[in-house]
Amino acid sequence: MHMNRPSRGLIGLVAVAAMVLSASACAGGGKEDKGPDSSIGFAECVQKPNTCNTGKTKAGGTIVYGLGKDIKAWNTLSSAGNTLEYSYALFGVLPRVHLFYPDLSVQVNKDLMDSVEITSKSPMTVVYKIKKEAVWNNGDPVSADDFIYTWKVQNAKDCPLCKPATTAGFSSVDTLTGSDGGKTVTMVFKDPYPDWQGLFVPLYPGKFAATKGDLATSFTWLEQNVPTYSAGPYKIDKYESNFALTLVPNDKWWGAKPPLDKVIFRIITKDSELIPAMRNREINVMAPIPTADLVAQAKELSDSHWYLGKNLSWEHIDLNLKNPVLADKALRQAIFTAIDRQAIIDKTVGQYAPGTKPIGSHNFVPGMTAYKDLVESTGQGKGNIEGAKKILTDAGYKIEGGKLLTKAGTAVPTLRMRHTTGNQLRKDTCELVAESLKKLGIDVKVEQTDDLGGTLTKGDFDIMIFAWVLSPLRIGGAKQLWHSTSASNYGKWVNPESDKLLEEAAKTVGDDPKAHELINQADALMSADAYVLPLFQREVFISVNKQYTNLRPNPTNHGSVYNIGTWGLLDQAQ
Repeated sequence: MHMNRPSRGLIGLVAVAAMVLSASACAGGGKEDKGPDSSIGFAECVQKPNTCNTGKTKAGGTIVYGLGKDIKAWNTLSSAGNTLEYSYALFGVLPRVHLFYPDLSVQVNKDLMDSVEITSKSPMTVVYKIKKEAVWNNGDPVSADDFIYTWKVQNAKDCPLCKPATTAGFSSVDTLTGSDGGKTVTMVFKDPYPDWQGLFVPLYPGKFAATKGDLATSFTWLEQNVPTYSAGPYKIDKYESNFALTLVPNDKWWGAKPPLDKVIFRIITKDSELIPAMRNREINVMAPIPTADLVAQAKELSDSHWYLGKNLSWEHIDLNLKNPVLADKALRQAIFTAIDRQAIIDKTVGQYAPGTKPIGSHNFVPGMTAYKDLVESTGQGKGNIEGAKKILTDAGYKIEGGKLLTKAGTAVPTLRMRHTTGNQLRKDTCELVAESLKKLGIDVKVEQTDDLGGTLTKGDFDIMIFAWVLSPLRIGGAKQLWHSTSASNYGKWVNPESDKLLEEAAKTVGDDPKAHELINQADALMSADAYVLPLFQREVFISVNKQYTNLRPNPTNHGSVYNIGTWGLLDQAQ
């Protein structure tokens, strides 16, 4: 998974995050990273990120987007559905109060909302005014019912059996009430919450959900069933498992009519199949995790634009602390000390982004003012095999006959390291990790998964590699990922001191340096505990057939689909 998709934050943080596109372009290391690279079609994206590749569209046509995962869960609020590709596929269907733009600004969705305002700071109060004409495709108005449902299934109080990806922000709300026939929503917080703009991104239909049972029953139903509901420019026409999701215009949509007749998300889980599909025009858009071969081949597609640059995503290796063996801190520290992050980079992302170096934060990426390298001082990630062996020896472990033995004299069992199906970059990383740990007497079995969200939620791994894709809003997101009670804390790390720091940070308002410091203090505790090893900041990559316009790179977790309702065929007669 690649995201803390429901991340939270105030607009003040956007200015901090906005440095990412420029300041992080120089990644350091042996070679200089020259920053974003692109073909002519995306050449303006650095200076004009929100408007590059804009054009007049003509009516009709179909676009096919290569989606890297089959959809296993339809409730993107749930821990199992909190997967980037699922969110992308439903972006044109589910309404959301705010949108995250390519320039990292956070803007009110004017198709849905007349206004969103903070009307009081004590207690913190937000008033939402929904457009009168906004309706679900069954005729139900978009209303306070939807806000209340979306709040209750994520606030950890009204639905203890729900398993949301996060409760951050929602658990801080005291009251949520509707007025004006449900078209005005007033939200009053118990404690200030800095990342309030990340709430209700998206909304699910409250009145419709109530027909499926109580909160927990309906929450599960929404996860398991293909949506028939829509309050976006598109609705789902059909879903073919492991093949495609087809969207068609929503005839109840009150906004500007989308130019296209169909948007098809073609499910392609193997990177090696993307370029042939683009070349044969089986797909028209792809935005995969790049590899050196894929980028090189994409640049040769004469009928397509391409872009490569830094995004708000970071790759990492996680350990499952529910495994009794990995519950031992010394073993975890030894594992991370043995892993060579620069060697991983050199074999993977460094092939197409020279100059990439390891990152040292679990919450911020280079270029953000709050970024601090909190991993370097631990000695982790440097491929120090002898140092790792000393950690083990000091803790009572022994290596005999090529096997690592615990203090009790039993062999450390084979560890399962999992990665997403068809992802060569992650497969290569897993193999390098296995080689390193073999030197410690630890066997690693590399396995694929085609259901990242499900695998993480079930804890069906010992070691996992994936990525979080951040929003521009960064304070509440830390609590979502690392608090001991969060469903997104998949490896079940528990540290009461860190919990207190994250809770305090989540109560600050605005771009507060105090919040950054609190988060970094919690981050340092996690680094010392060797729970998650950050690898590198990832690149955003997109390739689009030149026939299409209004698609552009977006480094946030809203991705290029943030404006899906405007995509269309370029009107060559303009």
